[in-house]
Amino acid sequence: MALAMAIRQPFPFASLDFPSEDASKSKPRPLSSLHLQGGAADQNSRAVTRGAIASNGVPEIVRKLCNQGQFREALRFFHEMEQRPDCFTYSCLLQECIKKKAFWEGKSIHAHMNKNGIVPNIILTNTLLNMYAKLGSLADARKLFDEMLHRDTYSWNTLITCYSRHGPAEEALKLFHQMQRSIFRPDRFTYASVLSACAKLGALEQGIKIHQEIVRSQCQIDGFVESALVDLYAKCGRIDKARELFDRMSKRDTVLWNIMIAAYGQKGLVDEAFNLFQEMPKRDLVSWNAIITGYVQNGRVDEAEKLFRKIPKPNVVSWTAMISGYAQNGHSEEALKTFHVMQRAGVKPDIQAFASVLTACANMVALQQGMEIHEEIRRSGFESNAFMGNVLIDMYAKCGDIEKARHVFDKMPERNVVSWTAMIGGYAMHGRGAEALGLFELMQHFGIRSNSVTLLCILIACCHAGLVDKGQQYFNSMSECYNITPAMEHYGCMVDLFGRAGLLDEARDFINKMPIEPDATVWGCLLGACRIHDNIELGKWAAEQLFKLDPDNATAYVVLSNSYAAAGLWEDTENVRRMMKDKMIKKMPGRSWIEVNKQVHSFYANDRSHPQSNKIYAKLETLLRDMKAAGYVPDTRFVFPGVEEEQKEQTLAHNSEKSRGWQ
Repeated sequence: MALAMAIRQPFPFASLDFPSEDASKSKPRPLSSLHLQGGAADQNSRAVTRGAIASNGVPEIVRKLCNQGQFREALRFFHEMEQRPDCFTYSCLLQECIKKKAFWEGKSIHAHMNKNGIVPNIILTNTLLNMYAKLGSLADARKLFDEMLHRDTYSWNTLITCYSRHGPAEEALKLFHQMQRSIFRPDRFTYASVLSACAKLGALEQGIKIHQEIVRSQCQIDGFVESALVDLYAKCGRIDKARELFDRMSKRDTVLWNIMIAAYGQKGLVDEAFNLFQEMPKRDLVSWNAIITGYVQNGRVDEAEKLFRKIPKPNVVSWTAMISGYAQNGHSEEALKTFHVMQRAGVKPDIQAFASVLTACANMVALQQGMEIHEEIRRSGFESNAFMGNVLIDMYAKCGDIEKARHVFDKMPERNVVSWTAMIGGYAMHGRGAEALGLFELMQHFGIRSNSVTLLCILIACCHAGLVDKGQQYFNSMSECYNITPAMEHYGCMVDLFGRAGLLDEARDFINKMPIEPDATVWGCLLGACRIHDNIELGKWAAEQLFKLDPDNATAYVVLSNSYAAAGLWEDTENVRRMMKDKMIKKMPGRSWIEVNKQVHSFYANDRSHPQSNKIYAKLETLLRDMKAAGYVPDTRFVFPGVEEEQKEQTLAHNSEKSRGWQ
């Protein structure tokens, strides 16, 4: 039975000669008259042509040209031949399409089969199925599979592997269970593919059941299956089981070593990952990237940098790992520098590299730098990518240009839930609650399903805009209307909402009624609210609860100390600071960034390291006088008594955090 499948796009390569309707009516040229250009290759082709025509005819020519890798010449003969090709000839051409990744050419050959009424045998049908699968055309592969009257194990394996590699991986599992109900039994290739699908899905329980089935079926467990099992357990967090299987294997290729190194890194076991890295008989670039990524993911950037400098020739993944590591671990300036060094080294940034450096720009509020990188993204053709658009929205919002963020959002050709959430979060960050809620309503109108992060951004918007009733309404409807169970972050946001509004009793009652135990973040929100609204007793209770969960939380000690200082309880203030000293707890100093003429400058409290610090402090003195003349009165309650009032004001003015005390 001929398998019908229409070609929806024109045959794309104009270099081939296809007979038109008029040409088909005229006498075709004899094949021996074809002029093949190309020197020695031409002589070889003509020799093949003469010998093949004399012996077996045109199909033999096509097959021999395919065997010699002369795909275009094979296609030329194929489309000009008068006799009907056999299944073997079609199969040879399709195999070449797979090698050359020539999807549309393969599509044309399939159409040729249908036009000529070819009834394909199982080998030809499987070859066609394999072509669609390996070239990523899932829809064509599935349509062909569903139309097949006769299948074998190879047919099932081809489509299961296709779904496992290209997704959706859930379809691979569904197809595997269908195969189990058929007359065909899974083999080692089936098991390897379906285990890979389980690893991608994090479906550990299903993977374990398949592992048990492999043992029961006494299927040959070779390197394919062993590697798939190690990959499954490693990616699903069972590093102990993965290592057990890994150690039992007689042959371990580099891919398997890399899987184990990456798994240890993801579990935070970087030293174990490095030990494996040292034991590797042979390393490739993926090995270096895996160990570097493990270090940066666990905050050990200095060690990652030392390894990075030893890579013979780092690729974009290597550079991106370092850029991302710097950005995520508070070294945003270094991330930006590394990005530019990468470009000077001739390595072209990919989407992940751009995303990482934009994160660094957002952290430093480096708007001009971010805009320049945006222009590079536009030139690289990545601007229309949804992931890239989401990162740009986040960058512009954090850099203070919410209008530009909205411009990026409006221009996106496709917006997913992350896009909507990023824009809502941007409005929330800027205290524009009405815009955030309006966009959320529009999101629902378009049928975009909210997730827990979206609702968190909505609660933050209500919090920053003082919309207490609205915030309660959204929180109470999370489970019923949005099918989202509130997480700790949502509870913490509600405590912050009540606290900012001065409703401290409501915040305390809300905590007491929580169905889950409050964490340090929740108690921190209450403590901060008590500090703002001068509720010493409730703040002390919140601090006690917080210290039980996080006894080394420096911020909590500082907030409690400031609360006592604001109330004039200097003995209690001194006790808290003495506790910090005894426990050797230090608060990380506050840091501010400012971008001037595309250069980012950073400052700490009372920082005099900047080359223009004298001018900066002189300007601060001028601003201090202007502020006082305008009626501002500094809140010096946090500075210890016994210090001259002028010195207190100087302390506040030179500290970006304490300057919030100006009223």
